[in-house]
Amino acid sequence: MGEIEDAIERADREAFTKDPPKTLKGQIGFLIKQFGSAKAVAQELGVTADSVNRYRRGARKHARADVAAKIDDTVKARWQPLVRKRRQKQAAALGGITVETRARFGYSAAVGTTDDGRFRRLTVHLPATYAQRLFDARDSGASDQQMRGIIAEGFKEVYFQDGGGRAMGLSDVEINDIDYLDLDY
Repeated sequence: MGEIEDAIERADREAFTKDPPKTLKGQIGFLIKQFGSAKAVAQELGVTADSVNRYRRGARKHARADVAAKIDDTVKARWQPLVRKRRQKQAAALGGITVETRARFGYSAAVGTTDDGRFRRLTVHLPATYAQRLFDARDSGASDQQMRGIIAEGFKEVYFQDGGGRAMGLSDVEINDIDYLDLDY
């Protein structure tokens, strides 16, 4: 996964309205409801159906560290998908997306101006159209570089050009050397 996709995933997890089950027994119960059977859960986790049933009954209170991590990841991936989709749909239709990053920004500009890249820490709210483009790109399997381009284009319009009020000679903005990137919607 790329940096942008990781940031979208973190933003999705923050959208939980109710925490997922924390106990092993509760997590396995949730997964059995999701997959329909202990056998299907066992196949997903790479353990036996007997192990899944022991976890469900509470006969085994702790799983091996690698299995516990897989259970936790599987539960989080399936927890409240409708809430995530609804928040993404709202961001893409109305609310937009807030991008917080520290990265090196470079740009192409008119002759006589500086185009040297430099690190900036920015928190910029991008309009809903950029959120929609970003989600569409992720869903269609776009590369991290392509998604960076969408965010860079939004930064160019909203931050650098201030919606058309300045820096109109600015042609391209690039995001490089991302120190961190976080999204919220």
